[in-house]
Amino acid sequence: MLNKFKPKSEFSRNVLTLMSGTTIAQAIPIAISPILTRIYTPEDFGLFALYMSIASIIALVATARYELAIMLPKKDEDAVNIVVLSIIISFFVSLISLIIVFIFNDQITNLLGSSDISNWLYFIPITVLLTGIYQSFNYWLNRKKQYKRLATSRVVQSGTTAFTNLGMGFNGFGSSGLILGGVLGQGVATAILGKMIYKENRYRLKKTKKLKIFALIKRYKKLPIYNLPNALIDGLRLSGINVLIAKFFTTATLGQFSLAWKMVQTPMSLIGSSLSQVFFQKLSSSSKGDLYKILITFILKASIISAPIFLFIYIFAEDIFIFVFGKNWKLAGEAASVMTPWLFLNFIASAIANLFIVLNKQEIVLFVSIIYMILPISILIFFNNLDFIYLLNLISIGMSIVLVFYILLALIYTKKGQI
Repeated sequence: MLNKFKPKSEFSRNVLTLMSGTTIAQAIPIAISPILTRIYTPEDFGLFALYMSIASIIALVATARYELAIMLPKKDEDAVNIVVLSIIISFFVSLISLIIVFIFNDQITNLLGSSDISNWLYFIPITVLLTGIYQSFNYWLNRKKQYKRLATSRVVQSGTTAFTNLGMGFNGFGSSGLILGGVLGQGVATAILGKMIYKENRYRLKKTKKLKIFALIKRYKKLPIYNLPNALIDGLRLSGINVLIAKFFTTATLGQFSLAWKMVQTPMSLIGSSLSQVFFQKLSSSSKGDLYKILITFILKASIISAPIFLFIYIFAEDIFIFVFGKNWKLAGEAASVMTPWLFLNFIASAIANLFIVLNKQEIVLFVSIIYMILPISILIFFNNLDFIYLLNLISIGMSIVLVFYILLALIYTKKGQI
């Protein structure tokens, strides 16, 4: 009888281990934010957000999504070959990025509209490389169920970054402290994981073969063909918004926006991801006739959990941001308030992609994702002469309409399943 429940308890322990590590890792930067906002300026935060936006877009192709395939083979020998493949691709993408930055630095700087980013562009290939390697290690440890190491690495990365941010900030390094802190934190976490994995799997790494790697490239070719475009669409949305805010307004405005987004979205995404996992499990184990009822229940529960939080943010965000982060961050509070309808609906809708996977209607998710990316970028391009808060309000309304449409589509398709 006890054996019957063992897999479930093991799964619960693994989820709890990862969630605890992720929670601590996310709590550290949030906890020190009131200090960081007093030793760094909105311009510093804006430059860091611009840097990460560019690095994040390139990092999406760092492994061509082959890191996802590390979980799939039955044999660890095949999985190790995919780890090596992902790292090789990361080196290649980073090298191409460095060459492009070296040749077109002035053009990229002018396109972004921020002269301060020029020298930092040379660090982007390092961030891309570290991201690709870390993701490869991450999926290997996930495959081997070494969740404590994964959780620890996240805390180490977050702690190293925070320590560097504070140390360099107090010594007046400006945006350098934020950018180098991120690079150092990622580097330390990647090095620790790399040392562990190499020590335990040295004999497997010696057995990697070129022919096997090429065979695995062919076997899992659908990942770069189909998964990569979807990931790029999602990545381009927020990164594109950040880049355009910096271009059409100022890096200080971007700093205000990025703080507002981080403070509202990060803690809510942790709750949302947990709800999404439970929702997905429920959907995948139920008949199509029950999906409508499950969806309605999920929407109601997610709304009950999140509505009071978002209503509180909508009413008091400006005062809270001034009190917690300082009077220089009033605009961030206004931005957080304006974005609450959008982020509230996004909290509810974020799990619905799982429903369309169960229904085998992934094309709907792709279609909505494209609209969801194009809309805010188009508004920024064509209406950038407006006041920033007014423009952000326009984006929030537009994105809210798209998300309502998305939720209605889900209800319609599940309702059909009852007929």
